[in-house]
Amino acid sequence: MRDWESAALEPGVGELELALEAVLFAASEPVPVKDLLAACSTVDADAPAPAELDAALERLAAHYHARSIELVRSAGGYRFRVRQRFSPQVQAAQPERPPRLSRALLETLAIIAYRQPVTRAEIEDIRGVAVSTQIMRTLTEREWVHLVGHKEVPGRPGLYATTRTFLDDLGLGRLDELPALDDLRALVDLPSDAALPVLPRSQDGGEEPPPES
Repeated sequence: MRDWESAALEPGVGELELALEAVLFAASEPVPVKDLLAACSTVDADAPAPAELDAALERLAAHYHARSIELVRSAGGYRFRVRQRFSPQVQAAQPERPPRLSRALLETLAIIAYRQPVTRAEIEDIRGVAVSTQIMRTLTEREWVHLVGHKEVPGRPGLYATTRTFLDDLGLGRLDELPALDDLRALVDLPSDAALPVLPRSQDGGEEPPPES
């Protein structure tokens, strides 16, 4: 019997779960399944099968069910995060908060997320105003948006789509899990009175964006 099957450090928590917990707490971004498997192979010479890893992750998630942090899976892998209802307490403990992003940026991000791939001109047609270069630069620098190709029309304008980082920051695995538009406010800390565009989903359905290079 392997160590993680016989460990009884806590009810329902074995050596494998503890190893996963350590790796995930130490990570600053989601950890892919292949990396979790590699990490757990150090627990015992007999590395866990993917099904064993999935079961251990489920047990670990259940262990944190009633805690202020939770284990979530997104496009990039698994990570721990603070439950949303404790965000005010976390923010209050931080003396310097990141700058609040604008309504214009959120509207642009929402259009890209729900209509991708989309050109800058198409974004401007939906919003009814020009999209500033600074907005596009900010979205790109935050790794929420990237260029995925060019539209085959005169001038071949760039096509923009959201990234895996965008899904990770929302705690999502795929684009078809996108929340209601109002829920995007939490991502950028937008005031509750800021309006959002009413958008249909893209006709081609929202596949997961390709991995970033």
